[in-house]
Amino acid sequence: MSARTIAAREGAGVVQVDAEVLGNSAVGAYRHLTLVTPGLAEIARPGQFVALAVGDGTSSMLLRRSFSIHRVSPAGTYGATTEIVVAAAGPGTEELTRLEAGASVSVIGPLGKGFPLPSQPVPCILVGGGYGSAPLFWLAEQLRERGCPVEIVLGAATADRLFGVVEARRVADGVTVTTDDGSAGTRGWVSDVLPDLIARTGAGVLYGCGPMGMLRSMSAIASDHGIVAQVAVEEAMACGVGICMTCVMPVADQHGTTKMVRSCLEGPVFRGDRVRWEAFDDGLCRVPADAVGAPKEAR
Repeated sequence: MSARTIAAREGAGVVQVDAEVLGNSAVGAYRHLTLVTPGLAEIARPGQFVALAVGDGTSSMLLRRSFSIHRVSPAGTYGATTEIVVAAAGPGTEELTRLEAGASVSVIGPLGKGFPLPSQPVPCILVGGGYGSAPLFWLAEQLRERGCPVEIVLGAATADRLFGVVEARRVADGVTVTTDDGSAGTRGWVSDVLPDLIARTGAGVLYGCGPMGMLRSMSAIASDHGIVAQVAVEEAMACGVGICMTCVMPVADQHGTTKMVRSCLEGPVFRGDRVRWEAFDDGLCRVPADAVGAPKEAR
Protein backbone atom coordinates (compact mmCIF):
# COMPACT_ATOMS: atom_id res chain seq x y z
CA MET A 1 0.00 0.00 0.00
CA SER A 2 1.43 3.38 -0.92
CA ALA A 3 1.68 6.19 1.60
CA ARG A 4 -0.96 8.88 1.37
CA THR A 5 -2.02 11.89 3.34
CA ILE A 6 -5.62 11.29 4.39
CA ALA A 7 -6.28 14.31 6.59
CA ALA A 8 -4.72 17.74 6.57
CA ARG A 9 -6.18 21.15 7.28
CA GLU A 10 -4.31 24.06 5.79
CA GLY A 11 -2.42 25.94 8.47
CA ALA A 12 -3.08 23.36 11.20
CA GLY A 13 0.51 22.14 11.14
CA VAL A 14 -0.58 18.53 11.70
CA VAL A 15 -1.43 15.81 9.20
CA GLN A 16 -2.70 12.24 9.34
CA VAL A 17 -0.94 9.86 7.00
CA ASP A 18 -1.32 6.23 6.00
CA ALA A 19 2.44 5.73 6.05
CA GLU A 20 4.28 2.96 4.25
CA VAL A 21 7.04 1.31 6.26
CA LEU A 22 10.20 1.77 4.23
CA GLY A 23 12.58 0.11 6.65
CA ASN A 24 12.71 -1.57 10.07
CA SER A 25 16.15 -2.41 11.43
CA ALA A 26 17.65 -3.33 14.76
CA VAL A 27 19.80 -0.68 16.47
CA GLY A 28 21.16 -2.15 19.68
CA ALA A 29 18.19 -2.88 21.92
CA TYR A 30 15.83 -0.81 19.77
CA ARG A 31 14.17 -0.77 16.34
CA HIS A 32 14.71 2.02 13.84
CA LEU A 33 11.67 2.57 11.60
CA THR A 34 11.61 4.70 8.45
CA LEU A 35 8.14 5.74 7.33
CA VAL A 36 7.04 7.40 4.11
CA THR A 37 5.07 10.38 5.38
CA PRO A 38 4.04 12.84 2.65
CA GLY A 39 3.11 16.22 4.11
CA LEU A 40 4.49 15.48 7.57
CA ALA A 41 8.25 15.57 7.20
CA GLU A 42 8.08 18.94 5.48
CA ILE A 43 6.67 20.72 8.53
CA ALA A 44 8.33 18.86 11.44
CA ARG A 45 10.92 20.32 13.83
CA PRO A 46 13.35 18.64 16.27
CA GLY A 47 11.64 17.83 19.56
CA GLN A 48 8.21 17.18 18.04
CA PHE A 49 6.69 13.71 18.01
CA VAL A 50 4.34 11.46 16.06
CA ALA A 51 1.54 9.13 17.21
CA LEU A 52 1.20 5.74 15.53
CA ALA A 53 -1.92 3.56 15.50
CA VAL A 54 -1.51 -0.04 16.58
CA GLY A 55 -3.10 -2.66 14.37
CA ASP A 56 -5.92 -2.08 11.92
CA GLY A 57 -9.51 -0.97 12.40
CA THR A 58 -10.29 -4.11 14.38
CA SER A 59 -7.45 -3.66 16.87
CA SER A 60 -8.35 -3.76 20.56
CA MET A 61 -5.53 -1.31 21.24
CA LEU A 62 -7.45 1.89 20.63
CA LEU A 63 -4.84 4.37 21.77
CA ARG A 64 -1.93 5.42 19.60
CA ARG A 65 1.70 5.20 20.69
CA SER A 66 3.83 8.35 20.69
CA PHE A 67 7.47 8.59 19.61
CA SER A 68 9.95 11.41 19.25
CA ILE A 69 10.86 12.18 15.67
CA HIS A 70 14.41 10.96 15.17
CA ARG A 71 14.94 12.57 11.81
CA VAL A 72 13.02 13.64 8.70
CA SER A 73 13.87 13.80 5.04
CA PRO A 74 11.46 16.10 3.19
CA ALA A 75 12.59 14.81 -0.22
CA GLY A 76 14.17 11.57 -1.28
CA THR A 77 13.87 8.60 -3.61
CA TYR A 78 10.66 7.50 -1.92
CA GLY A 79 9.40 10.97 -1.07
CA ALA A 80 9.23 12.55 2.36
CA THR A 81 10.20 10.22 5.20
CA THR A 82 10.09 10.28 8.99
CA GLU A 83 12.32 8.13 11.20
CA ILE A 84 11.51 7.00 14.73
CA VAL A 85 13.13 4.73 17.31
CA VAL A 86 10.94 2.21 19.12
CA ALA A 87 11.66 0.28 22.30
CA ALA A 88 9.43 -2.75 22.79
CA ALA A 89 7.83 -2.19 26.18
CA GLY A 90 4.42 -3.83 25.84
CA PRO A 91 2.01 -5.42 23.34
CA GLY A 92 1.51 -2.17 21.40
CA THR A 93 5.14 -1.27 20.88
CA GLU A 94 6.01 -4.93 20.32
CA GLU A 95 3.53 -5.01 17.44
CA LEU A 96 5.03 -1.87 15.96
CA THR A 97 8.53 -3.31 16.12
CA ARG A 98 7.30 -6.25 14.02
CA LEU A 99 6.11 -4.07 11.13
CA GLU A 100 7.77 -5.17 7.91
CA ALA A 101 8.80 -3.10 4.92
CA GLY A 102 5.75 -2.39 2.78
CA ALA A 103 3.31 -2.48 5.69
CA SER A 104 1.01 0.45 6.33
CA VAL A 105 0.60 2.30 9.62
CA SER A 106 -1.52 5.33 10.47
CA VAL A 107 0.60 8.26 11.67
CA ILE A 108 -0.45 11.65 13.07
CA GLY A 109 2.10 14.42 13.34
CA PRO A 110 4.11 16.44 13.82
CA LEU A 111 2.72 16.94 17.33
CA GLY A 112 3.75 19.16 20.22
CA LYS A 113 6.27 21.97 20.37
CA GLY A 114 9.87 21.47 19.34
CA PHE A 115 13.14 22.65 20.84
CA PRO A 116 13.63 26.43 20.67
CA LEU A 117 16.86 27.35 18.93
CA PRO A 118 19.20 30.08 20.22
CA SER A 119 19.41 33.27 18.20
CA GLN A 120 23.15 33.51 18.83
CA PRO A 121 25.85 30.86 18.16
CA VAL A 122 26.28 29.79 21.80
CA PRO A 123 27.87 26.47 22.80
CA CYS A 124 25.24 23.81 23.51
CA ILE A 125 25.27 20.48 25.28
CA LEU A 126 22.73 17.83 24.24
CA VAL A 127 21.94 15.10 26.78
CA GLY A 128 20.16 11.85 25.92
CA GLY A 129 19.16 8.96 28.14
CA GLY A 130 18.72 5.60 26.40
CA TYR A 131 16.70 5.90 23.20
CA GLY A 132 15.56 9.30 24.48
CA SER A 133 18.56 10.60 22.55
CA ALA A 134 16.70 9.94 19.27
CA PRO A 135 15.65 13.57 18.54
CA LEU A 136 18.99 15.11 19.51
CA PHE A 137 21.05 14.31 16.40
CA TRP A 138 18.74 16.21 14.08
CA LEU A 139 18.75 19.04 16.63
CA ALA A 140 22.56 18.98 16.68
CA GLU A 141 22.69 19.44 12.92
CA GLN A 142 20.41 22.47 13.09
CA LEU A 143 22.40 24.00 15.94
CA ARG A 144 25.68 23.60 14.07
CA GLU A 145 24.11 25.19 10.98
CA ARG A 146 23.58 28.23 13.24
CA GLY A 147 27.21 28.19 14.28
CA CYS A 148 26.66 26.67 17.72
CA PRO A 149 29.44 24.35 18.95
CA VAL A 150 27.71 21.11 20.05
CA GLU A 151 28.68 18.50 22.62
CA ILE A 152 26.56 15.38 23.09
CA VAL A 153 26.31 13.32 26.27
CA LEU A 154 24.71 9.87 25.96
CA GLY A 155 23.85 7.85 29.04
CA ALA A 156 22.21 4.52 29.76
CA ALA A 157 22.15 1.77 32.35
CA THR A 158 24.27 -0.52 30.18
CA ALA A 159 26.09 -0.33 26.85
CA ASP A 160 23.33 -2.14 24.96
CA ARG A 161 20.76 0.49 26.05
CA LEU A 162 22.70 3.37 24.48
CA PHE A 163 21.44 4.78 21.22
CA GLY A 164 23.30 6.70 18.54
CA VAL A 165 26.92 6.77 19.72
CA VAL A 166 28.30 6.51 16.19
CA GLU A 167 25.83 9.05 14.82
CA ALA A 168 26.66 11.44 17.67
CA ARG A 169 30.32 11.45 16.63
CA ARG A 170 29.25 12.50 13.14
CA VAL A 171 27.03 15.42 14.16
CA ALA A 172 28.77 16.79 17.28
CA ASP A 173 32.09 18.43 18.10
CA GLY A 174 32.53 16.11 21.08
CA VAL A 175 30.80 13.06 22.55
CA THR A 176 30.76 11.76 26.13
CA VAL A 177 29.26 8.38 27.04
CA THR A 178 28.24 7.22 30.50
CA THR A 179 26.78 3.93 31.69
CA ASP A 180 25.61 2.99 35.15
CA ASP A 181 27.65 -0.21 35.16
CA GLY A 182 30.70 1.13 33.31
CA SER A 183 30.19 -1.24 30.35
CA ALA A 184 30.82 1.74 28.02
CA GLY A 185 32.32 5.15 28.59
CA THR A 186 32.46 6.65 32.08
CA ARG A 187 30.86 4.70 34.91
CA GLY A 188 28.05 6.75 36.40
CA TRP A 189 25.26 9.07 35.34
CA VAL A 190 25.20 11.90 32.83
CA SER A 191 24.81 14.30 35.76
CA ASP A 192 28.27 13.24 36.96
CA VAL A 193 30.02 14.62 33.87
CA LEU A 194 27.88 17.67 33.11
CA PRO A 195 29.42 20.21 35.55
CA ASP A 196 32.95 19.76 34.16
CA LEU A 197 31.66 19.74 30.58
CA ILE A 198 29.74 22.98 31.11
CA ALA A 199 32.83 24.60 32.62
CA ARG A 200 35.08 23.38 29.77
CA THR A 201 32.80 24.38 26.90
CA GLY A 202 31.18 27.49 28.33
CA ALA A 203 27.81 26.08 27.33
CA GLY A 204 24.88 28.48 27.36
CA VAL A 205 22.09 25.95 26.80
CA LEU A 206 21.47 22.35 27.79
CA TYR A 207 19.05 20.30 25.71
CA GLY A 208 17.81 16.96 26.99
CA CYS A 209 15.48 14.07 26.33
CA GLY A 210 15.17 10.95 28.44
CA PRO A 211 13.92 9.71 31.81
CA MET A 212 12.36 12.27 34.15
CA GLY A 213 15.02 11.74 36.80
CA MET A 214 17.75 12.57 34.32
CA LEU A 215 15.92 15.68 33.12
CA ARG A 216 15.44 16.82 36.70
CA SER A 217 19.16 16.42 37.45
CA MET A 218 20.30 18.25 34.34
CA SER A 219 17.81 21.07 35.00
CA ALA A 220 19.21 21.50 38.50
CA ILE A 221 22.77 21.56 37.16
CA ALA A 222 21.80 24.14 34.54
CA SER A 223 20.28 26.36 37.22
CA ASP A 224 23.39 25.99 39.38
CA HIS A 225 25.49 27.27 36.45
CA GLY A 226 23.07 30.05 35.52
CA ILE A 227 22.20 28.61 32.12
CA VAL A 228 19.00 27.40 30.46
CA ALA A 229 17.86 23.80 30.13
CA GLN A 230 15.33 22.83 27.49
CA VAL A 231 13.97 19.36 28.19
CA ALA A 232 11.67 17.07 26.20
CA VAL A 233 9.66 15.08 28.74
CA GLU A 234 8.56 11.50 28.23
CA GLU A 235 5.19 11.57 29.97
CA ALA A 236 2.73 8.91 28.80
CA MET A 237 0.78 10.48 25.95
CA ALA A 238 -2.16 8.23 25.24
CA CYS A 239 -3.83 10.36 22.57
CA GLY A 240 -1.10 12.87 21.65
CA VAL A 241 -3.63 15.57 20.77
CA GLY A 242 -4.69 16.96 24.17
CA ILE A 243 -7.96 15.10 24.68
CA CYS A 244 -7.26 12.31 27.16
CA MET A 245 -5.36 14.42 29.75
CA THR A 246 -3.05 11.49 30.64
CA CYS A 247 0.09 13.60 30.19
CA VAL A 248 -0.86 16.51 32.47
CA MET A 249 2.03 17.80 34.57
CA PRO A 250 2.77 20.90 36.74
CA VAL A 251 4.70 23.70 35.05
CA ALA A 252 5.20 27.27 36.28
CA ASP A 253 4.64 30.11 33.85
CA GLN A 254 6.82 33.21 33.48
CA HIS A 255 5.05 34.79 36.46
CA GLY A 256 5.72 31.80 38.74
CA THR A 257 2.13 30.53 38.68
CA THR A 258 1.94 26.74 38.51
CA LYS A 259 -0.60 25.26 36.13
CA MET A 260 -1.33 21.67 35.18
CA VAL A 261 -0.56 21.55 31.46
CA ARG A 262 -0.75 18.85 28.81
CA SER A 263 2.74 17.87 27.82
CA CYS A 264 1.52 16.73 24.38
CA LEU A 265 0.26 20.23 23.54
CA GLU A 266 2.13 22.72 25.72
CA GLY A 267 5.22 20.49 25.50
CA PRO A 268 6.84 18.06 25.22
CA VAL A 269 9.68 20.60 25.42
CA PHE A 270 9.75 22.80 28.53
CA ARG A 271 12.28 25.01 30.22
CA GLY A 272 13.77 22.82 32.90
CA ASP A 273 13.48 25.47 35.61
CA ARG A 274 9.75 25.79 35.01
CA VAL A 275 8.89 22.12 35.65
CA ARG A 276 7.82 21.29 39.23
CA TRP A 277 10.03 18.24 39.48
CA GLU A 278 9.26 17.65 43.16
CA ALA A 279 5.72 16.67 42.15
CA PHE A 280 7.04 13.50 40.47
CA ASP A 281 7.59 10.50 42.71
CA ASP A 282 7.94 6.82 41.86
CA GLY A 283 6.31 7.16 38.46
CA LEU A 284 3.41 9.28 39.71
CA CYS A 285 2.78 13.00 39.34
CA ARG A 286 0.91 14.78 42.12
CA VAL A 287 -0.80 18.15 41.90
CA PRO A 288 1.17 20.74 43.92
CA ALA A 289 -0.98 22.41 46.57
CA ASP A 290 -0.27 25.85 45.07
CA ALA A 291 -1.20 24.86 41.51
CA VAL A 292 -4.16 26.56 39.90
CA GLY A 293 -7.23 24.40 40.55
CA ALA A 294 -5.49 22.12 43.06
CA PRO A 295 -7.87 20.18 45.32
CA LYS A 296 -8.42 21.87 48.69
CA GLU A 297 -8.12 19.99 51.94
CA ALA A 298 -11.47 19.25 53.59
CA ARG A 299 -12.12 21.31 56.74
